Amino acid sequence: MHRRSDSLESLRRKLGTFAAERDWDQFHNPKNLAMALAGEAGELVEHFQWLTFEEAANLPRATRDEVALECADVLLFLLRLTDKLEIDLAAAAEKKLKLNATKYPVAKSRGRATKYNKL
Repeated sequence: MHRRSDSLESLRRKLGTFAAERDWDQFHNPKNLAMALAGEAGELVEHFQWLTFEEAANLPRATRDEVALECADVLLFLLRLTDKLEIDLAAAAEKKLKLNATKYPVAKSRGRATKYNKL
């Protein structure tokens, strides 16, 4: 897991440099970044709208490549947002996994899509 965190940190630094070189910090406040993130998530969802489960699981190569770029946009805006808010995204994700393990114990949730408060 440590290697991924280093990779995420490296990406965060590159993204910060990219934005600074373009003088985009003036636009990158948490509100704007959260809104941009939501927009990019919407663009990702568009690729799957109205597809059957089978179609969504077997995207054509060109569509899959487009989805990969939309996923990257979502990641980059999320990473930029967490950078601006001084949130360690890897640490937050680890914490959330532990919380979810408590909310969704294997014995009660295995094979079920039920929300934790209804288990």
